[in-house]
Amino acid sequence: MTHKSRKDSEPLSKEKFGFISIESKSPETAVLLLNSPEEDVIVKACEAIFTFAEKGDENKVSLLGLGALDPLIRLLSHSSRAVRRGAVTALGSMAVSSEVMKALKKLNAIPSILAKLSPEEETVVHEFATLCLTHLSKDFTCKAQIFDSNGLPALIQLLSSPDPDVQKNSVEVICNLVQDYKSRLAFHKLGGIPSLLELLKSDFPVIQRLALRTLHCITTDPDSRHTFREQQGFEKLMDVLSNADFHDLHAEALQTLSNCLSDSQTLKLVHQSRGLTRLLQFLQTPNAPEVQSAAVDCLTKVAQSPESLRLLHEEEIEKVLVELLSVEDISVKTSACQAVAAMSFHLDSKDVFRDLGVVPTLTRLLRRESLKLRAAATRALYGLSHGDQLNALSIYNSGGHELLVQQLYEACPKTVASSAATLHNMAAQEAIRSSILSHGAMRALAEALKSKDTAVLLSSLLCVAELACEEDARAELRRAGGLEALVRLLHSHHQEVLKNACFAVKVCASDEPSAVELCRLGALEVLQEMTRSESRRNTFSELALNSLLKSNLSVKYSLMGRLASTDIITSGFYDAGKARTGQRVLTLEELIQQPLNQHRPVFAVFTGTGKTNDETADDGVLQTLIKEAKENVLPLTAEREQYAALARLVSEAMGGAVPEDQLHEFPWTLHLSELKFHLQSNVVPIGSIRKGIYCHRALLFKCLSDCIGLSCSLVRGDYNRAWNEVVLFDEDPPNMQRSLRRSRFIVDLMHQPGRLLDVDTPAALQYQTI
Repeated sequence: MTHKSRKDSEPLSKEKFGFISIESKSPETAVLLLNSPEEDVIVKACEAIFTFAEKGDENKVSLLGLGALDPLIRLLSHSSRAVRRGAVTALGSMAVSSEVMKALKKLNAIPSILAKLSPEEETVVHEFATLCLTHLSKDFTCKAQIFDSNGLPALIQLLSSPDPDVQKNSVEVICNLVQDYKSRLAFHKLGGIPSLLELLKSDFPVIQRLALRTLHCITTDPDSRHTFREQQGFEKLMDVLSNADFHDLHAEALQTLSNCLSDSQTLKLVHQSRGLTRLLQFLQTPNAPEVQSAAVDCLTKVAQSPESLRLLHEEEIEKVLVELLSVEDISVKTSACQAVAAMSFHLDSKDVFRDLGVVPTLTRLLRRESLKLRAAATRALYGLSHGDQLNALSIYNSGGHELLVQQLYEACPKTVASSAATLHNMAAQEAIRSSILSHGAMRALAEALKSKDTAVLLSSLLCVAELACEEDARAELRRAGGLEALVRLLHSHHQEVLKNACFAVKVCASDEPSAVELCRLGALEVLQEMTRSESRRNTFSELALNSLLKSNLSVKYSLMGRLASTDIITSGFYDAGKARTGQRVLTLEELIQQPLNQHRPVFAVFTGTGKTNDETADDGVLQTLIKEAKENVLPLTAEREQYAALARLVSEAMGGAVPEDQLHEFPWTLHLSELKFHLQSNVVPIGSIRKGIYCHRALLFKCLSDCIGLSCSLVRGDYNRAWNEVVLFDEDPPNMQRSLRRSRFIVDLMHQPGRLLDVDTPAALQYQTI
């Protein structure tokens, strides 16, 4: 095969074009002669311009300044074949200059040049017209104009030209055009693939290489790959790869093959043709990093199928890949990392990689400057640590966790996503989790949660959920503004992102400070709406809502009107009244800051100290009641007596028993107004209430019960009613063992304090209603 194109071996000559040799005193004269009415003079002028332009770029720019382009473009449409030929050759010679190319673009020369591609024109006209287009097609706007001017069909036809220069120029233009998606689709629809495959048989390497580059681009499209396969494209690629004389084409051929291996049908062809063996041979090609890199990329695609994974493992590909990780070439290292990532999902390969010590090698690559290499190495670490705690520990021992945290700030979404996913894999181990957090992982993840990239969000949310089981981690996330990002993601329309966001909220809402902050940010309302929506509800939305309410009992009571016996009231709990539909429940801090108003007070529990209107309020009465309950109620042996005694304590603290028919005379409203005025706050400590009715007494009873370990619920009724339910087991007198039957009672705190009313009796119903 000749390794020189005709353009290399046959310099352009005057005889080739039939030019008549003339001597022109200056290029200015030649340009002026382009406007001559005599055809012979015009042809001679074109020859002179061609000769002058061929001598260098300065001459081409000089001709541009003399105004040669306008007449030359006009002459492309001349009736004389010789004139058209002379004009296009002169233009083709000048178009090499970037300045000339810009001018051709401004002069809208493309339609006139494309017209010279018609079958009626001479081969030399085709050659120089396509030569012009090779330069113009490098520009984005010109590519679009060539496509819009329907230039692609003519260029495809010229791929079959008998002239290799025309073939070379045409395939180069097409190679530039198909970088754009619409041109790729059009090329396929116009049936260009068979002609392109024929060029692989060319005697000229430059044509073969351009054909392969074009194939590499168009085979990114699934339909094009299907046609490529039907036209025996795979077999023709393998012919190139099997020919040692074509070694300079192997890299491009392998890159095209890598695209085709995205389809299962091509994978079958690889196995049937023993192509896998040939690919493995390319890995050992010395001093050919481009070939090695492309071959590894192919193997990465092959590794998509379980059968291929097994075969590669049997060929001990793991050892080869580990060796390739140590070569100098960055592209080979990067491709090897990608292959390790693909192979890591084969359990046997994962074990081999561990034995070969690949994790420390990959971890070291995280320190390299190449962004692509770091991204690929991180992806490999993710695959190796997925479901493998030994590999996760190896990453930790190699200091990889610190580097992965740093990479969460990277600009490359793939790197960030893989880093977060790897950290998620590692964080299952407590010791590693603590170390990850110590390097500022939550601050970094708070930033990652602001990303627009879906993969980054998915892995970052899972990582947050894994790390947030630690209280310190949740506090760090709050300080870093991560909860705001979480709440924003609850509005996502991507189902997987939404599900992971709900999962992260569920974990982050495990403590009261985070739950309160999430509620303040509007998470509660979003989750409530989500659980009611058929389209947005998911596995974790209801769990997230329940977790949020469980850790923020004040909001739960305001919304649900009920606290179970397992909902333990602690200092900072407040009763803001029944929440209105769609209205956010304000935090205690927000309520404290409000100016004094005429609304119902907010009743707060301060078992320690709390703040009202910037003044420290110590609910000493409540603390005294807790102490008294511990000393006088808790020692009682029978539960029934304990509840009765506690009820009497509550009643005495809030004004004593009030007969039902005298309830309207009980001055509780005036008392609360006076309290608010005295405190200059809408928030009233529950212990400070000396005249309280149902809702106040029930809250105090629940608070004291929870403080001393008794079990009771708190239920809100209408019109300031509230009550406590307790469960008592009936006892069997002969052996004093509890039977299986349980009874529920409402505790009377108002009329006959200490009386337990069976919930199924009229007396209990009357206590709950007016």
